[in-house]
Amino acid sequence: MTTRTAVVITASNRASRGVYADLSGALLVKGLIALGFEVTGPHVVADNVDLISAQLTTALAKKTRLIVTTGGTGLSPTDVTPEATAPFIEKLIPGFAEALRAYSRDQVPTSDLTRGLAGTNGTSLIINLPGSKGAVADGLVIIQRLAGHILDQLDGKDH
Repeated sequence: MTTRTAVVITASNRASRGVYADLSGALLVKGLIALGFEVTGPHVVADNVDLISAQLTTALAKKTRLIVTTGGTGLSPTDVTPEATAPFIEKLIPGFAEALRAYSRDQVPTSDLTRGLAGTNGTSLIINLPGSKGAVADGLVIIQRLAGHILDQLDGKDH
């Protein structure tokens, strides 16, 4: 079996300026490697639609199979990751975000406020996760449950 590629993109004004370390991106990279992905990143960019879009464009041009963003899914004026991601999604997968919220809800009731999207573009799966380490840990559980099956379907394998 070939190793599947993944990229991690962190959207954070403060981490991009070096105010603090990007802990969620680092955790996400470590978790995806543990799941068998060959990972690049984290690529840390400011909460900016154009900067996030540029990272998505590069990842898709490289035919990266799994593109996971962390950060920018909340309600603050600077949270724009779903807006940057939406134009790239050809097939929306609302069940992924629903699974993440359901899994996280008992520990963190405000997880229901995440606006993260998940969907496909060609043979790539794009997932937005919130920017906290806890949300990334929860997101990795859902990625482990669903991503392999989604990528198999994108490869044309029977379900």
